[in-house]
Amino acid sequence: MDPQPGTLDAAFWITSGAILGLIMMSAFFSGSETALTAASRGKLRAASDRGSSGAARALRITEDNERLIGSVLLGNNLVNILATSLATALFTNLFGDSGVAWATLFMTLLVLIFAEVLPKTYAITNPETAAARVATPIALVIRLFAPVVSAVRLLVRGVLRVFGVQTDPDSQILAVREEIAGALQLGHSEGVVQKEDRDRILGALDLGDRTVEEIMLHRSNIEMIDADTPPQDILQQCLESSHTRLPVFRGDPENIIGMIHAKDLLRAMYKLTTGEKDIAEALAGFKVTDVMMKPYFVPDTTALDDQMRQFLRRRTHFALVVDEYGSLKGLITLEDILEEIVGEIADEHDPKADSQFLLTDDGQYLVDGNMTIRDFNRATDFILPDDEANTVAGLVIYESQVIPTVGQVFSFHGFRFEVLARENNRITKLKIMPL
Repeated sequence: MDPQPGTLDAAFWITSGAILGLIMMSAFFSGSETALTAASRGKLRAASDRGSSGAARALRITEDNERLIGSVLLGNNLVNILATSLATALFTNLFGDSGVAWATLFMTLLVLIFAEVLPKTYAITNPETAAARVATPIALVIRLFAPVVSAVRLLVRGVLRVFGVQTDPDSQILAVREEIAGALQLGHSEGVVQKEDRDRILGALDLGDRTVEEIMLHRSNIEMIDADTPPQDILQQCLESSHTRLPVFRGDPENIIGMIHAKDLLRAMYKLTTGEKDIAEALAGFKVTDVMMKPYFVPDTTALDDQMRQFLRRRTHFALVVDEYGSLKGLITLEDILEEIVGEIADEHDPKADSQFLLTDDGQYLVDGNMTIRDFNRATDFILPDDEANTVAGLVIYESQVIPTVGQVFSFHGFRFEVLARENNRITKLKIMPL
């Protein structure tokens, strides 16, 4: 339908200009919302540290996302509704009754393209830059709409509470770890982040959620020195051991009375053998208790990050782990905790290096029973659960509810487990294959 004559007057151009201005304001609000919600707070913090005042303002206003989004949406809806109302009046004046349909079509296309898609696309492409640029005007908008937004916030929370939904103002802070983990996993799947880098960062993030019991060396595998052993035998044991620190017990292995460092032992024996006495006579009077250090005991429920701080504060690398009854459960070293971050640390004296895990040509895994589930998952990118057991053998025993015999096969969690070797009641070797 053609426009009615006499309608293209000054009022037409003023209304058209107002609609255009409102569309530009709508684009500003839409782009600002996307930029401020998509911008990385870490990058904004780095830009703020470099002296960017816009980034500093963006950090401040994004601390309360609920207030930010409420203010931006209020402003965006106000200008969109006003622009649509003006367009409807304008098109009705031009085309009569059919003007409503024309106004709906025209404003839908105009708002969609120029007030939504275009500004949001720019903002998502350059979120930190856009956030720094719009931070100052958005801060004014937030201050202007603060009373209305506060009232709306109370109303929204009340309605949500009726439906049993509780809002958590600290949810953004608490979700930082999940965001980092998710970003690392996504980056690894897209080939941007290397597996080793992902494992190191995730390992460091997990230290607070894991306890020393999960990674300690079990007491059955601890090499100890009997304080009543002849000095020559103690010296030979230390020389043949792959460890530099060994616990010292007397009578019962549960009765740990100290810890000996190989360097202290050799220094003391060297001092004895450089005198005028015969070597055998000098060694006969040696007492290991004279050079040993006091044992350091920690509860098995201690978090790994706390234990690492204790190691650094006490300037020691070695601790014995006890349960709630004071019974010895195992030992943990600083190296064990570091291995949770950087992976296995092996040297020329480490007998277990590369021996716990082997991938066969047919795609099956030969695994030591005492290999931890976490190490297996890190090596294979599988997701075996470690809630009920720390080692692969422990998982098999937990799931089967029996002590398996050699040759038994089990299937659970999407894997096939075959017991290859057993020593007493302990599974020592398994073959694992994904189903």
